[in-house]
Amino acid sequence: MIRYIRRAAAFCLLLLMALLLNAARIQVFQADELDDNPANRRRTIVRYDQPRGDIMVGKRSVTGSRNTGEQLSYERTYTNGPLYAPVTGYASQTYGTTLIENAEDGILSGTDPMLAPVPLWNEITRSQQPAGNVVTTIKDSMQRAAYDGLGNRRGAVAALEPSTGKILALVSTPSYDPGRLSGTGSSVTDAWRQLNAAKSQPMLNRAIRQTYPPGSSFKIVTAAAALDADVVKDPDAYTDTPSPYVLPGTSTTLPNEARGCEEASLAEAIRVSCNTVMAHLGVQVGLDGMVEAVRKFGFNDTGLKIPSGVAKSNFDTDMSDDQLALSSIGQYDTTATPLQMAMVASAVANGGELKYPYLVDRTTTKGGTTVRQNTTRSYHQAMSPRTASQLQRMMVDVVERGTGSNGAIYGVTVGGKTGTAQHGIDNTGTPYAWFISWAESPDSGQPAVAVAVVVEDAAAKRADISGGGSAAPIARSVMEAALRG
Repeated sequence: MIRYIRRAAAFCLLLLMALLLNAARIQVFQADELDDNPANRRRTIVRYDQPRGDIMVGKRSVTGSRNTGEQLSYERTYTNGPLYAPVTGYASQTYGTTLIENAEDGILSGTDPMLAPVPLWNEITRSQQPAGNVVTTIKDSMQRAAYDGLGNRRGAVAALEPSTGKILALVSTPSYDPGRLSGTGSSVTDAWRQLNAAKSQPMLNRAIRQTYPPGSSFKIVTAAAALDADVVKDPDAYTDTPSPYVLPGTSTTLPNEARGCEEASLAEAIRVSCNTVMAHLGVQVGLDGMVEAVRKFGFNDTGLKIPSGVAKSNFDTDMSDDQLALSSIGQYDTTATPLQMAMVASAVANGGELKYPYLVDRTTTKGGTTVRQNTTRSYHQAMSPRTASQLQRMMVDVVERGTGSNGAIYGVTVGGKTGTAQHGIDNTGTPYAWFISWAESPDSGQPAVAVAVVVEDAAAKRADISGGGSAAPIARSVMEAALRG
């Protein structure tokens, strides 16, 4: 009898060991696979079981959470949603996350290991901490000035602090309310369908995800390349540019909107925006020189993150001389995001050194303890300090005596460059209006802000849209807000 009891006990022990091994297999080796299984709603339920952390502008939150009383307990809310949508993105229980809501999701959802009281705590306990907060670099007054300035027009504004790289404003219009996408159900799916079907593309972040031909605003980059390469030694000396200028290897004549461009100096070509001079200088610098110059400003960088990914601003690396000439005045295949063109102005204003742009100042715990602090870092030396100083003088001349007079601010040093970029088949599309600029108060030792504005107004007549007329007043308002502090 004892023998049978022993056998039964051994069999039960084997069963127990098999159960333990199977439990270990499921809980240790298959845990991630089961967590990620679409049929498993546990992770989703836990994710929305507590309020999401806040995204802050200054000391004020522009996001929140509300208790739905449903299985997915907390749903995202937004204060002034359309104003800040290009910064926050959306956090949707149906469609996921974008922009800061995506890039800083670990902090905002409470799953980031840095929020844990001790290392590996979340992994061991398989828990999440109270959600943390994200403090942005945005200034509310500048964001509102840019948003109000654009109004109902399609366009974008990006503003940087040249000495640090902090993004002070990031606006895209028309915009949308991300709160419409926060929850679940037919109202959310209907909103998603309407927003994606809208011809105005309100969900497109034009400031960092849309590229445009930069037109004459790109001439600042070409001027920097020509000065650094010693193609131009004296900005005030006559150049050997003929007018009309025939594109190399073709019979096509490049026109000028401005007068007096024949053999004009670089300074004069920037002031009145001569196509012929700048195209000719780009060819003289050469393809390799221009490609290297644009790289230092951030063009062709596919890895730029602020922390959300930024679309690549393009300058072709394989071109004929006629294509290079057009590319050097911001046409052909040259394209740029508004953030990229703000970086161009920023590099000039900051003595040639381009700081890496960033949108998140710091992340914190729910109680306000700093988890991660972003700091200023150099991106590239875009040009020599001497070249930057010469370009500063030329850009100031554009505002004081040239095409950018609508960007002037009384008592303030403002440098700018207008641009009217043609596009469409045979350039029949309404031109995009550009204005890039920077401003420095007289009692300050460094520039306060660099701004890029683009306006794409399909309702405007060709004669009514220009960088100086449409974009410069918006930039002026943003700069004034920056100078007010």
